Amino acid sequence: MTQLSPKAAETLSRWLQDPSVDENTKAELNLLANEPQELEERFYRDLEFGTGGLRGVIGAGSNRINRYTVGRATQGFANYILEQHSGEGRPSVVIAHDSRRFSPEFTLEAALVLAGNGIEAHLFPSLRSTPQLSFTVRHLKATGGVVITASHNPPEYNGYKVYNAEGGQLVPHEAEKVISYILEVDSFNGVKRMSQEEAEAGGLLHWLGEQEDEAFTDTVAAVSVARDEITSTLGRDFKIVYTPLHGTGNLPVRSVLNKIGFTQVHVVPEQELPDSEFSTVKSPNPEEREAFTLAIKLGEELGADLLIGTDPDADRMGAVVRDNEGKFVVLSGNQSGALMIHYYLSRLQEQGKLPSNGAVVKTIVTSEMGAAVAEHYGATVFNTLTGFKYIGEKMTQFQQSGEYTYLFGYEESYGYLAGNYARDKDAVLASMLIAEAGAYYKAQGKTLYDVLQELYKQFGYFLESLESRTLKGKDGVAQIQGIMNDWRSNPPQEIAGAAVTEVLDYSLGLNGLPKENVLKYLLSDGSWFCLRPSGTEPKIKVYFAVRGESLQNAKDKVATLTQQVMSRVDGK
Repeated sequence: MTQLSPKAAETLSRWLQDPSVDENTKAELNLLANEPQELEERFYRDLEFGTGGLRGVIGAGSNRINRYTVGRATQGFANYILEQHSGEGRPSVVIAHDSRRFSPEFTLEAALVLAGNGIEAHLFPSLRSTPQLSFTVRHLKATGGVVITASHNPPEYNGYKVYNAEGGQLVPHEAEKVISYILEVDSFNGVKRMSQEEAEAGGLLHWLGEQEDEAFTDTVAAVSVARDEITSTLGRDFKIVYTPLHGTGNLPVRSVLNKIGFTQVHVVPEQELPDSEFSTVKSPNPEEREAFTLAIKLGEELGADLLIGTDPDADRMGAVVRDNEGKFVVLSGNQSGALMIHYYLSRLQEQGKLPSNGAVVKTIVTSEMGAAVAEHYGATVFNTLTGFKYIGEKMTQFQQSGEYTYLFGYEESYGYLAGNYARDKDAVLASMLIAEAGAYYKAQGKTLYDVLQELYKQFGYFLESLESRTLKGKDGVAQIQGIMNDWRSNPPQEIAGAAVTEVLDYSLGLNGLPKENVLKYLLSDGSWFCLRPSGTEPKIKVYFAVRGESLQNAKDKVATLTQQVMSRVDGK
């Protein structure tokens, strides 16, 4: 590429000439004068506000996340709030952030734009978890919420997620309205902003603190179904190693574990404190074994029973348990989900607290094992599209209608929630539940790995895998769409020795669900696979699930299915 496209050139010129753009931003862009490909990537489009908000690489440009793209998104959100809640008194928004670069600056920018529109902003002065933001929106009866985070993305990313008054991320019909308002906002002239001094003096900027923290951790601890047992006996002999992976989980996870009686919680010292570079890991993602390297080392030294890791904004939890040889193995999100459903529902049943109209909610790419366990305990299982916002939406529907009582929601990507206090996945809650399950079964002479094998024998050898391909930039978007078009227009008749019995194209809006670019293929042997472009990263994800006659048979089946599908995805 030797020159910029007309769209990129025009947008770059506006940024360089606008007097409201600060000199540091202009200097950053001028340094790229001889890098047209980089400038094209930064300006060929506006950073897309999807159903999950903004997420992108930090830097100057319309296709990057910075104070200007954050300001524009906030102005659009403010316009949406003012239109939707007119005549209801002064609206308010809770804002939180994680440990990423520029998170405090983006948080304050969002607050001052809201204040400039007459909307009260309630800010946490330092990092807090995403689930606490969801809880606090509900707790303070706010109009909405914003959290500055890029979850488990690499350190060069940050993001901006928007929440409704229920404490849930915006679902498509809400997000579409916000997007329409954002598109009407000029990046610079259309953003109303107030100074911090003016906002504080006018009662439009409020700082949150210990009172809200205590309310959150008390509420999470109240979901425990073994608090008395943990406090009196079980919590004394159960050793936990925990890593917050340099993120927001450190204080709330430790606080909740302490509240319910765990006395042997050891934090990985190298990963305890916030670090925007996540310098001890390749990726701060508890889905990956590499993220647990230091935790496993400490766990071996201490003879730990359980290792727990949470991602930077503490909405995803990964667990590592000892197998029947005493070696540490990382549980998949599906395995942890099935274990927690079994533990939580069985304990509620023992205590006479399991409702007759209980509901468990999972996503379409989540294993059927948890569903089988839930149905065993009499719960009705609901499937949603990928994204916890849809699970949160179901929770609100249940609460309003009274037809079902929400028990547990989860997705394969390590997101879980029990209790009705929030509308987003909560790694603080999940850390507590997996820990008390581990302690409860240890008292019976079992590990969580032993219990998992029991579930396999009872319900079947379910096994899943996930493959992804990262395809960055303008060309990557086209490649991902090309892959989806190929599979949509030329579906296979047979794969891995099994006939394709049904193709579910969710772009058509199946089963009353919103339309989404997802393809799921059901096979005659009960296996399935699913292709889905990520909504938050430049990736296409391919999910695989089988049910075998034994664990080895399941491993063989998932390996064959994965190899054959990915060979076509990769064009081999």
